[in-house]
Amino acid sequence: MTSTLTIGRRRGGVEILQFVRDRTAMIFTFFFPALLLLLFGTIFADSYDHPGVSAARVFSASMIAYGIVSTAFITMGVGIATDREDGTLKRLRGTPVSASAYFLGKLILVGALAAAEVAVLLAVGVLIFDVPLPSDAGRWLTFGWMFLLSVVACGLLGIAASALVRSARTAGAVLNVPVVALQFVSGVFIHPITQLPGWMITVASFFPVKWMAQGFRSVFLPDSAAGLEAGGAWEPGRTALVLGAWCVIGLVLCLATFRWTDRRDS
Repeated sequence: MTSTLTIGRRRGGVEILQFVRDRTAMIFTFFFPALLLLLFGTIFADSYDHPGVSAARVFSASMIAYGIVSTAFITMGVGIATDREDGTLKRLRGTPVSASAYFLGKLILVGALAAAEVAVLLAVGVLIFDVPLPSDAGRWLTFGWMFLLSVVACGLLGIAASALVRSARTAGAVLNVPVVALQFVSGVFIHPITQLPGWMITVASFFPVKWMAQGFRSVFLPDSAAGLEAGGAWEPGRTALVLGAWCVIGLVLCLATFRWTDRRDS
């Protein structure tokens, strides 16, 4: 009997092929975060006087968090809402594809998209703004576990959020609301984050985006920039704990809320 892992990998391949055929989705997914990086890096070019820190360097790191949230959470939520509405999920239910295999296939898709998106953002940072990349293997190790936990947490939360969407046509608008709000209060678009009111920072600390942005800045910014964070340090242990907790929360929520068909068809 074919295992869930094997079916999930095959499903992931199908998901990727379906996505690359949609040129509009590809352009928006890969180039919108890069466009924001170009704009922020240029507009705020003279806003930083901290040694070794430039607007382009800060936003090159922070926009990775935005790209992952946008790709993993929104793409996942919209994709599942669409699959449910057009009958894809109903057809898959009659095949050996279990819910776990389906989730795995979707996570493979968003993982591949997020990796490509990160590559585009780093290319823009290096080629346009001359942003230096880390030479320390330890920083790249931090990047690796940050990327993995971020994709899994946001992907699973996207699965859970898809249950709240009534129509695939409105899915993007509905899911963008919490994403955009969290970008601002989590220090992705506003840095240093200490410019925000204390209560906003406290609220943001309960959600993964703030820790994602801070974690990726710890990879690409000098250690002296840690003082610009809310806690005055990079806090890698707390970052791993919060993101790991959201992976667990996301898994519980998606298992509790996922359904193969629309309630109206039940």
